[in-house]
Amino acid sequence: MNKITIDEGQVSVEIPVYDKVSAKAPVFYNPVMELNRDLSVTALQVYRDKQGRDIRICDAFGGSGIRGIRYAKEISGVECVVVNDLNPLAVEFAKQNIQENGLENVRATREDANILLRRCRGKFDVVDIDPFGTPSPFVESAAGLKTGGLLCVTATDTSALCGTYKEPCIRKYSAVPLKTEYCHENGLRILAGFISRTFAKYKKYTTPIFSHSTEHYLRIYLEVGKGAKRTDDSLKNLGYIAHCPKCLHRMTIPGLAPHIPSECSNCGGTMKVGGPLWLGNILDSDYVKRMLDLLPSTINTYNKALKLLDRCYEESFGPATFYDLHKVCKVLKTSAPPIIDVIEKLHEEGYFASRTHIKPTGIKTNAPVETIKEIILSLRG
Repeated sequence: MNKITIDEGQVSVEIPVYDKVSAKAPVFYNPVMELNRDLSVTALQVYRDKQGRDIRICDAFGGSGIRGIRYAKEISGVECVVVNDLNPLAVEFAKQNIQENGLENVRATREDANILLRRCRGKFDVVDIDPFGTPSPFVESAAGLKTGGLLCVTATDTSALCGTYKEPCIRKYSAVPLKTEYCHENGLRILAGFISRTFAKYKKYTTPIFSHSTEHYLRIYLEVGKGAKRTDDSLKNLGYIAHCPKCLHRMTIPGLAPHIPSECSNCGGTMKVGGPLWLGNILDSDYVKRMLDLLPSTINTYNKALKLLDRCYEESFGPATFYDLHKVCKVLKTSAPPIIDVIEKLHEEGYFASRTHIKPTGIKTNAPVETIKEIILSLRG
């Protein structure tokens, strides 16, 4: 069998050579996900430092073992890591890679992820769910994560979460997606809401602390707490987003069965509705700031990671959804002014405004759409 050696972070791993990344690949390794893994290492180091003690980690879909191996080697204060995969060849390579990297606190297992997570209830501080496709069949098993734990979830089924295919999103996440210019943020919020509702059955609540939309996937990190009252309070963050495609006005409506107007209060157009989804914060500014402080400059993706975290920190203070400058200008039938000029004008008028990591032309602001339109027209002279 032909093999190739991959150097990433502080580790080297061997994987079989295959033509392309797919569910049928003999061992799953995706080079595009290097940024994902770099950010994960940093996020988990922040979490470990907050705990002030050694942590136990489960990488439920370990593949070649690179993620779990990096966790063990690059994060200080890791007691043990379990790298799991159902593919026997993957487990074989993971075991070899663990040995080659000289790690005694990492163990490779071959088990169905759901069975492993249910059998090991309360044993892990961190559970990482990074499957090929939707994570929805595995979230409930992760509800056994100990109180104060950290859940990390990747979803690559963005076509469902972001509204290209409505029925699969309803089937997998019990939510209606909204195909808008901010559909990737909607996808993150649907994922956060689904996880929140799933954990709530066990009197557990989840608090999103970091999330991002990159390339073909969505990634979210949530801290887990327990208690009926706090869980009930947390569920108040669930609701809907109503969007007017005609004038781009949008509104958030909290609650699982609220009254949602079908007519836009701004222009009289017909509102489109998405949800239920998470309306609360999906970025914790303090957590993102700590990640910025700890981000190692030696990683290959340093510039990308730094830019992403900088943008995440800026937008963490903003409300749900954002406006696409080019989309607004299309409605106005005018060319787009520099995005920095629009943001500065919004600041001058007393509004919050920042860029977003999700879209280069996106503006996150609490200003109404008509104010944004007026500013654009004033800048166009």
